[in-house]
Amino acid sequence: MNRSWLLLVLAGLAEVGWVVGLKHAGSAGEWLLTAVAIAISFGGLIYVSNLLPVGTVYAVFTGIGAAGTVLTETVFFGMPFEPVKAALIVLLIVGVAGLKLTDGKGRA
Repeated sequence: MNRSWLLLVLAGLAEVGWVVGLKHAGSAGEWLLTAVAIAISFGGLIYVSNLLPVGTVYAVFTGIGAAGTVLTETVFFGMPFEPVKAALIVLLIVGVAGLKLTDGKGRA
């Protein structure tokens, strides 16, 4: 995995952090961490969008965010996890992987 893709994954993980933070932050320190995660998330997205195909970047970014948020809520906050959620996350990951493989630049 090259540096651009690694930065994109980190930006997607930061997205999970701020989305969860918006729901669960209760102290000034937690709100500060949420704000830092927002800056890292969108800063990384903007930077990587200049290096990789923007459609693929956005799909990967939102895919990591959506799947990561569902998994985080399930593992750490006790939200129910039904088989249909698992199937949809798998479908999302397959779609994102397909976009990465067909980004038109021969990079997989």
